[in-house]
Amino acid sequence: MSFLISIILIPILIYISHAFGLVDRPGTRKVHDVPMPFLGGVAILLSFILGVVISRPIEVEYIAIFVGGIFVVILGVIDDIFDIKPLIKFIGQILIGFVPIYYGIIIDEISLFGFSIEFGYLAIPVTIFWIISIINAINFIDGLDGLATGVSIISLLAIAVITVLQGNIFVMMICVILIGSCLGFLVYNFYPAKIFLGDNGAMLLGYILSVVSLMGFKEVTFLSLLFPIIILAVPIIDVLFAMIRRYKNRVSIVRADKHHLHHRLQFLGHSHRRSVIIIYLISSLYAISSVVLYISPEYGIITVAVILLFTTAIVVEYTSLGGNKKQPLLNLMRKIFRNNQESP
Repeated sequence: MSFLISIILIPILIYISHAFGLVDRPGTRKVHDVPMPFLGGVAILLSFILGVVISRPIEVEYIAIFVGGIFVVILGVIDDIFDIKPLIKFIGQILIGFVPIYYGIIIDEISLFGFSIEFGYLAIPVTIFWIISIINAINFIDGLDGLATGVSIISLLAIAVITVLQGNIFVMMICVILIGSCLGFLVYNFYPAKIFLGDNGAMLLGYILSVVSLMGFKEVTFLSLLFPIIILAVPIIDVLFAMIRRYKNRVSIVRADKHHLHHRLQFLGHSHRRSVIIIYLISSLYAISSVVLYISPEYGIITVAVILLFTTAIVVEYTSLGGNKKQPLLNLMRKIFRNNQESP
């Protein structure tokens, strides 16, 4: 139902966007050549809300997603229209972070190697930090047609599978409904796009992902905290290295640049569509790994962790994501490969 509602709503919103000038105009940092509607978040939010209402859940936590989602879309639309200052947007995100906390969705303690660590007064800032981090991580990777939407779908699928294994049907239902909304949007958003997510859509997906990841892993242990981090590894790694890169270059961490993962792939000669598909595949690897990690015994956890670290190192070196062009691991692999070819 959410997929069908999304499919029907989006052409209407495209028409409204053009009629009222709610479009993202071409610029030096933009990859599009014509004005593009940016009300993708409105379409996803409306289809998602209608899908949840039709499903009639008995849990009240969905209200936190509705209320926070509405506020984050309003903030995003204002930013898309007026390009508000990063500090004002950041303050708005902090205030929105209090919505799920009000409904009891909070990281208040964590179990580490049999010991329970209570955050106490730090529980609220830790929770808000998580929500803001995921909101901005998804927003940062929204640079190519269909990229942020597809990565969000892959992440939601992984969370849905793990919550099914946990028996948490409510969170699984929320994920599936949002997947339907995103798939309907992706029909119009994949390259060449007819509509953009805009800041309103990217921040909405980041907000819902951050909240459902907390809801899906309520019994927070050190290991369970790794699952959402691994599932959302691609946007998290991208934003982390963006901050490192900007710190090294002595520029503001909120200053936009063209050195994100998708930009680096295009710089290496990959087309728009191929760059998106490559990142989909990388995201899928992390998502599948998170599920394998969840069902693995202890020795399997070590194996998966090594594979993930190796994969991350390869991606960072290949794309020069951190601004460092040195490739020690890739050079070692090339040397081993050449030696194997030369040996009889």
